[in-house]
Amino acid sequence: MTASTPGTAPRTAPQVSIVVIVFDDAAHVGDAVRSALAQGDAVAEVVVVDDASTDATPERLARLAAADPRVRVITRTENSGGCGTPRNQGLDAAAAPYVMLLDSDDVLAPDAVNGLLATALAEQADVVAGVCVRRELPAGTDTPWQRDLFPAAGAPPRRYDGIGERPGFLRDTLCVNKLYRRDFLEKHQVRFAEGPVHYEDFVFTARLYAARPRLVAVGDTVYLWHVRREAGRQSISLRRDEIRNWQDRVDAHAEAVRILADAPEPGLADAARTKFVDHDLRMYLRELRQKPAGYRGAWWRTARAHLTGFGPQALAAASPSGRWLAELLLARPEPVEGTELARACELAASPPRLAPPYLTDDDGRPVLAAGVPLTGLADLPTAALPLAVDGSVRLGPVCAVRLRVHDPYGLVSAARPVDAQLELRTRLGPPLTLRRRLDLTPHPDGGWTAATSVDAFELRDVGEMTAWALRVGIGFADGARTVTSVRAPGLTKRHAVVYRPPVRLALAQAYRTANGELGLRVADGIRGGWEVVRARLRRALARRG
Repeated sequence: MTASTPGTAPRTAPQVSIVVIVFDDAAHVGDAVRSALAQGDAVAEVVVVDDASTDATPERLARLAAADPRVRVITRTENSGGCGTPRNQGLDAAAAPYVMLLDSDDVLAPDAVNGLLATALAEQADVVAGVCVRRELPAGTDTPWQRDLFPAAGAPPRRYDGIGERPGFLRDTLCVNKLYRRDFLEKHQVRFAEGPVHYEDFVFTARLYAARPRLVAVGDTVYLWHVRREAGRQSISLRRDEIRNWQDRVDAHAEAVRILADAPEPGLADAARTKFVDHDLRMYLRELRQKPAGYRGAWWRTARAHLTGFGPQALAAASPSGRWLAELLLARPEPVEGTELARACELAASPPRLAPPYLTDDDGRPVLAAGVPLTGLADLPTAALPLAVDGSVRLGPVCAVRLRVHDPYGLVSAARPVDAQLELRTRLGPPLTLRRRLDLTPHPDGGWTAATSVDAFELRDVGEMTAWALRVGIGFADGARTVTSVRAPGLTKRHAVVYRPPVRLALAQAYRTANGELGLRVADGIRGGWEVVRARLRRALARRG
């Protein structure tokens, strides 16, 4: 295998500085630093910048530095209020030809540095990007970040002399899944915004991409982003209940667009605007109906003011659902409510869902809301139809699942469904998908109904506690297939203790997610009960902290 293949590269001389930033994270910083040191001889140094911690972090770092001479600690006397200043300080202190960035509560994947460095040397790359995996803790459920931007594991790398030929790479706004040639960063003054600035990655990666690096993307996992939703102090990206979080994100995106507008490759600024419509806007909008009225108003006005500066090319390049939602925001000075808000939130889901009622204008044309036409809806390919399916579950040893498949504007029936199945995928627990065939029965009011059953103990036996997402896939006469999440309109949590002779017990729960989707949790009756208690204790302690 060639030296440019990540994961199997030969050991090389120390050529990489790894910059770790930390603030009051004594519990995790040791794991981060040890994951950097475990990368082997390629790591020349681990530069840890302590942003004026007040907990036991300094003592932990002192022990790490005493145990390995490669660990160099820089202690700040005043907290910066953000991540950019300590990262810049670490970059300025780094001495090796290449540099990587690591947060104190995350870890590098085994052999990540050797693979990235071997690729950088073989390809003469300024930047090598690998796959970042979001790992939900304590469950351990993994979700790759922007996986479609990277080749399959073991496949040849993808090479870009500037990302103008692949502007979609602007969706990778992470700074931590990359190896950088240090003199490239210094030559082009690629640094983070200083001070109490959030979403600093947006500005850093905009400066990076604007400098037109030779970028190589590899398919191996290099970074494990730990997501601790029950932590007492949430990471910035998880604080979406705070309107400041949205304002910070919009401000960072506006600065990134300004930087990209001056880049030598044309079109990057519009591509960044399109990314905002299809990713940032939809991610927040799908949760908007769960927020209080004051938040909704502030969020709407901030989003609308930002979108007002977007040109027609940015909206035209967005997905149909993203474009329709942006047009709704631009058409309404104040937030929509009621049915209009509910339909907008469903359309912001991933994949988008077009839920009833199916509104039309005076000429019978489909509209999202009054004055906001669903332009191009009838021209969508069959696989892209925004399908909506409602579901309910009757809990028991065998759980009965009932489904209602809607037919938005008759487009689904016009495409002629030929088969359907229910998919249950683990949200929590070992990765697994279970499937059940569905027979669609026409509903008198349009659309179809279907019913199937799921053995609660089959779900239970996968692990001590599992959570399942329900999805429906429909195949059509033209060979296309579309899959959508199952909605749970009006559902409140339902619990049941189910029993199967002689002594089998399970705890089952049907619930509605923050995105309005139907989920199932199933746990072993005894061990799962203890896990429920422990989870509640963790949440209570986190709230106190």
